[in-house]
Amino acid sequence: MASQLTTPASVPGRFGPYGGRYVPETLMVPLLELERVYEQAKSDSVFQTKFNDLLKNFVGRPTPLQFADRLTQHLGGPRIYLKREDLLHTGAHKINNAIGQGLLAVQMGKPRIVAETGAGQHGVASATVAAHLGLECVVYMGTEDMERQALNVSRMRMLGAQVVGVDSGSRTLKDAINEAMRDWVTNVRTTHYLLGSVLGAHPYPTMVRDFHSCIGREARAQILAAEKRLPTHLMACVGGGSNAIGLFHEFLKDSEVKLIGIEAGGRGNGLGEHAARLAAAQGFTGARPGVLQGTYTYVLQTEDGQIATTHSVSAGLDYPAIGPEHAWLADQRRAEYSAVTDAAALDAARTLARIEGIIPALESAHAIAGLIERVPKFFKNDLVIVNLSGRGDKDMATYSRSLSL
Repeated sequence: MASQLTTPASVPGRFGPYGGRYVPETLMVPLLELERVYEQAKSDSVFQTKFNDLLKNFVGRPTPLQFADRLTQHLGGPRIYLKREDLLHTGAHKINNAIGQGLLAVQMGKPRIVAETGAGQHGVASATVAAHLGLECVVYMGTEDMERQALNVSRMRMLGAQVVGVDSGSRTLKDAINEAMRDWVTNVRTTHYLLGSVLGAHPYPTMVRDFHSCIGREARAQILAAEKRLPTHLMACVGGGSNAIGLFHEFLKDSEVKLIGIEAGGRGNGLGEHAARLAAAQGFTGARPGVLQGTYTYVLQTEDGQIATTHSVSAGLDYPAIGPEHAWLADQRRAEYSAVTDAAALDAARTLARIEGIIPALESAHAIAGLIERVPKFFKNDLVIVNLSGRGDKDMATYSRSLSL
């Protein structure tokens, strides 16, 4: 039976109490402009035709839904399918949203985009789209992330983007977002901020979700064609949460389909040792509602309300807040969130590589680790789709070092 759960239509940009628009006055005008242009684009046949053409012929959609035969046998649990976002141009799901926002920047007459990146995949996607559409591109990236994602830094520069290292704070994704927003405030007339996840002020969480919803639409049609039934479980890693919400959104009303997000459990439960915002049941500490970078959501905070440091072996999951729609889905108990450790993610990556011949991104490896840990709870007739959000080329230095390859 379908759930009655729907996003409140009467309050745009809100998911229950979460979301909203908490920004300086100088950003209200570009945000309202972006909202207006995006609302028009949703019903603009020219825009939609161009968007879908690029997804098909430039990006490589639809992506396969692969039955993981050997992994299914190896784990002895449910039937497992992998949604292969790792096969997209640039190597991850991030390109879906980058294409959409790049076209909006052209529509708004803004010749310059700024972006932030952690794992580097959104930066590469933004640089790729900018090159393809003839836009100037500046990508902000924490210097710690630049060290562990050197390959993606080179890729961005090869594509003509300027990569600006951010040496403040934790030198990771949160700090890169801060600098990208400062740039945007200074250059709002000529610049569009191409935000990479379902974070930030409205309309970003809704807009980014919509650009990624092709993942779930495809997966739904593909699993019905392959199995003649809906999946029992969907699983995806969750940093900001764009790949997960892209998969989940098409299934929100199907109450029999369980939605499971896997966060970064890092190296321990204490504050500063992980990036788990919604996995309180496992003893992860520090998350409570608050405002960060334009939106109201669950944020890892110290007792006096300062933004906490985080840790993850995965640069793309190393962020103190979570997308507001995920916060709402957790409160409504429509989705369940748990966390896995760095070590479990590394082991899962090696397992997938040696069992299925697929080297996943470290972010995606967290979803595989969550699947492996949950196997005893599954029934034999369960049917699981795991979103393989990206490929592991960018993480080979970390894999080589951590797994003694």
